[in-house]
Amino acid sequence: MMKYKEAGVDTEKGDAFVDKISKFIKRTYNVRVQAGVGGFAALYALSDEKWLASGTDGVGTKVMLAQELGIHDTIGQDLVGMCVNDVICTGARPLFFLDYLATGSLDVDVHSQIVKGVADACVLSECALIGGETAEMPGVYEKGVYDLAGFCVGELNPKEWVSGEDIRPGHTLVGVASSGFHSNGYSLIRKHLNKNDDALKKELLTPTKIYWPMVKKLLEHQPENIFGFAHITGSGFENIPRMNEKLGYPIANFPMDDFRPAFMNEMLGRMKLSRDEAFVTFNMGIGFVICCENPERLQEQISQIGEKSIVLGKVSSDFNGLKLL
Repeated sequence: MMKYKEAGVDTEKGDAFVDKISKFIKRTYNVRVQAGVGGFAALYALSDEKWLASGTDGVGTKVMLAQELGIHDTIGQDLVGMCVNDVICTGARPLFFLDYLATGSLDVDVHSQIVKGVADACVLSECALIGGETAEMPGVYEKGVYDLAGFCVGELNPKEWVSGEDIRPGHTLVGVASSGFHSNGYSLIRKHLNKNDDALKKELLTPTKIYWPMVKKLLEHQPENIFGFAHITGSGFENIPRMNEKLGYPIANFPMDDFRPAFMNEMLGRMKLSRDEAFVTFNMGIGFVICCENPERLQEQISQIGEKSIVLGKVSSDFNGLKLL
């Protein structure tokens, strides 16, 4: 059994890095900064009526599978999804997106496929792809190798902010299905792949689900029932307490195998992680979590939208953070 750290990713060191640089970052803040490091997205006040929400991310080592298989038209959705899903956790509407493509040598056909995927995902997210940068860096990247990063900006009225501050004990956590591993954990996943796993590798390229179409409808029809959003990315269910770190989030009901795509179960079986290790490394079939007061009403609309959901547990005041029961 190989753990994430043994695959080359040290999440504890990552947390320590964020802690160390926070003091440098906060020196740059001014009175317009409403939320910065630590949340799913940063918030900046343009006026008393309009705030901007922003988020940036990459795709990680999932790009290596895309390059190995020569499938480049889906990785752009991963890039957009990782950024947009963070920004909408604030309740913001996506406005625009910028991408950054770094490569050893420009390949017009391959890199056009990537940008097409970014553009298609921006259409789904209702945001404009207004710019970007392509950097040729021979000597840094080998021929055929590329990496991606992106940046999304959204807008909201401060009255629309889903801040998590109104979350109370007894509120319910509803998890919405992912489309797969999304764009996290691939450094560990790739360690458990074989040369003849092409069919499985192709399934592992299933792009990150973009939750904006669902979130948009929920905010339109039942905003009073929504108290917090969490995008489940790196560190898995440890993202849930980011909604409001003053409270406890006991998970009593876990998604079973039939809730997840079969290829996720195949990989999880190969990795042989303990339950707790798995749920703080991967999304385990849950890509987005919503804290609500009336789960029946929420799940009914989620189902009508065409998404699957599951009740995970109820918020507690007995402790702080995540607890897997």
